[in-house]
This record gives sequence, structure tokens and C-alpha cells, in this order.
Amino acid sequence: MARSLDSVWHPCTQMQHHETMPLVALARGQGAWLFDHDGRRYLDAISSWWVNLFGHANGRINAALVDQLQRLEHAMLAGFTHEPVVQLSEQLAARTGHALGHCFYASDGASAVEIALKMSFHSWRNGGQSDKQEFVCLQGSYHGETIGALGVTDVALFRDAYGPMLKSAHVVATPDARLAAPGETAADVAARAAGALESLLQQRGERIAAVIVEPLVQCAAGMVMHDPSYLRAVRNLCDRYQVHLIADEIAVGCGRTGTFFACEQAAIWPDFLCLSKGISGGYLPLSLVMTTDAVYQAFYDRDMARGFLHSHSYTGNPLACRAALATLQIFDEDDVLNQNRQRASQLGQALAPLAAHPQVRHFRQRGMILAFDAQVDNPTQAASFARRMFAAGLEQEVLLRPIGRTVYLMPPYVLDEEEIALLAQRTQSVFEQEVSR
Repeated sequence: MARSLDSVWHPCTQMQHHETMPLVALARGQGAWLFDHDGRRYLDAISSWWVNLFGHANGRINAALVDQLQRLEHAMLAGFTHEPVVQLSEQLAARTGHALGHCFYASDGASAVEIALKMSFHSWRNGGQSDKQEFVCLQGSYHGETIGALGVTDVALFRDAYGPMLKSAHVVATPDARLAAPGETAADVAARAAGALESLLQQRGERIAAVIVEPLVQCAAGMVMHDPSYLRAVRNLCDRYQVHLIADEIAVGCGRTGTFFACEQAAIWPDFLCLSKGISGGYLPLSLVMTTDAVYQAFYDRDMARGFLHSHSYTGNPLACRAALATLQIFDEDDVLNQNRQRASQLGQALAPLAAHPQVRHFRQRGMILAFDAQVDNPTQAASFARRMFAAGLEQEVLLRPIGRTVYLMPPYVLDEEEIALLAQRTQSVFEQEVSR
């Protein structure tokens, strides 16, 4: 297979690096494994950027898509509707107890964040509060790379490059449990971070439209985990100061944290909930924003200018929605959430020896997300740690993609005991090899 460095410009990649680290040309996938054209296999420990839930080439999702291909591949959702998008919307609403009963569709996570931001701003304006134009995000937050989403993203690499184009949000303290001082708990850190948010809302609440958070785990920040009490505190503050709460569950939804929606662990519902990545099982681009009846009614009017002015050509694509319906069916038929509790426990136990390694810091787990930080004192070695771990992992048949010095596992929900043991052993072997340099 031709491996051109010129025709395909790869995402989040410095293309010059591939002069010394060749691209892996994949031929197929099966279950938790990816296979290249040379017959080598790689255990997909990161679910192909956190999207794959039930393995590659899943027979049930494949069958649903083949059936849908014979019926309707796509039609615009303006002026038309179809069964897969209606069924998906109804099933997702039911999973929130109809607290979030309205779904608006797009094709990727950043677009879902853009939709939630615009919806919040526009609904306040329709309600006569046009001063509410500001947003709040957390330190280290990542919500996508389109212009609006970057405005609520606190990652220096992106903000420094595109800062002049952005309308930046207020950035408040993260509830990162690793920040606990001696004698403090994760709940104490959460309370302190909530206090910082309240101070901002006291000053700017009349101008703030929404607060956006990744519930329980700030993924791109390095799998930063926080106590569920933070979400309850933020929900209460948003209610008190009349500010919307946007839950970005693009990466943490669909069972990743142990419940289908991460917000369930705090027993709260946001005003907007963004889903993407795993919702289609990792098969097709699909994203959506779920919201409340109050928000929906703010746009319900004869005047088009009061309607929600946003569209995507592939909004509610029938194939993508059918893949999502097959994904939800697997959740229900296979009792996936309960099975994952056992699988997560096995994964944590298998990695327990690594947690005791002298160069491992902050070993942590939330459901099917497991992470730890590497202590690498040599600045040169630290700068290249992620790339070296990735390359060394491939040599040992494991797809790892650390975030800086944070090594994480977010595998699909199909690992058996043998694969869990192999993943733990190979991850430890690769880590020990790279930190000993």
C-alpha cells in the first residue's frame, strides 16, 4: 500500500515527524484489534480516539447498517424526518427520564459544543436577557477545535495559535483531585473549585450564559478526574445565578465512566448534554445536543428569527442514527454497564503492580478509563515521552497514545480476561522501557 506523506494531511500531527516514524497502514479491524497490511496486530487500548465501544467490525452493528443501506442512506432533515432519527431521539430522552427531551443533531463533537453554546446564547436572547453572552470553562478544558469550541478550550497549544480569532471564555479552577493538599479529599478540592466558580458568578452572573464542563473526567487535559460532588455544586450554582449548565459528554458518555451518562453519578441533569464519539459505536460521524423543554420552548415561535439558526448537511444521517440504535440495543441486550463494572475491576487489578512503580504518580480510574502520570525528570526525555511510548507500544502490539506524560487506557468494552492480562503486561513493559531511558 502506498504511504504518501503529501496527499493526506493527518489531524493533530506534525507531519515532519513521519519522516522518522512511518504511518501505520491499517488493513482491517476485528474486535479489540487492528491489523496492518503486513499482518501485524495492535490492541486498540484507546478505542481509536475514544470512539469504539463494541469492537471493530461488530457483527450486529454491521447487520443494522446493511439493512439501513437498503432503505434510506440520507435525506435532509429540514422539512423531512425518518424512523432512525426519531427512534434514537426517543430512546435517548427516555434514558434521561425525559429530563432532556429534545435532540439536535450534527456530525462531530466540536459541532455539538458549538450548537450548545449558540443555543444557550440565543435562548437567553429570546427570553429578553440579551446581555448573557459570556461563557465559563475549567482550567485545562478541551471542547473541540472549531472557533466557538476553542473559545471554551483552555489548552495553550490551540489557544496560542488561534487566540486572535477567539472570543475567550472565563477560565475557573479545575476540581482536579490530584490537587488535594495533605489531609484533603477529592471532595475538598471540588468544594474549593466550586467556590471559585461562585465568586465569578457573583460578579458576572448577569452576563454569563453558560458554564461548560466535562463531567467526572477532563479527558484531553490528561484524564483529570474529579469528585461527583463538583457537578452537584455547579448545578446548584447555575440554578441560583440563572446560568445554563452544558455537560460535554462527548468522550465520557456512553458508559465510559461506569454509567451511561456521567452526570448520573452526581444525580443531576444539565441544561444541555453533548454526545458524540461512542454514540455510533465508533462507526460513523454523529453528534447531538440534548436539551430541556424550557430551552426548546424559548425557540418555539412563528418568527423564523426566533428559531434556532443552525444546520448541517448530514444532520441526523439515517445510517449514523441506525448505528447508534444498534449500539443502544447492545447496551440493553448484553447488560453492558454491569459487565463493564466487572471488566473495569479486572483491568484495575491487572494494572495494580504498575501503580506501585516508583515513577508512577496519581494512578486513577473511573469506570473504563484508567490513567497514571509518569515521573520523567530529564526535560529532553519528558518532551518526547508520548511519541516514544506510542512507538514502543506498537512494537509490542499495543496502541497507546499518551497525553504528555499521562498514560491512559480507554479500551473498547469487549476485552476478555486474556486480552486484559496482555494489555496490562504490555503497558507495564513499554512504560518501564521508556522511563528507564
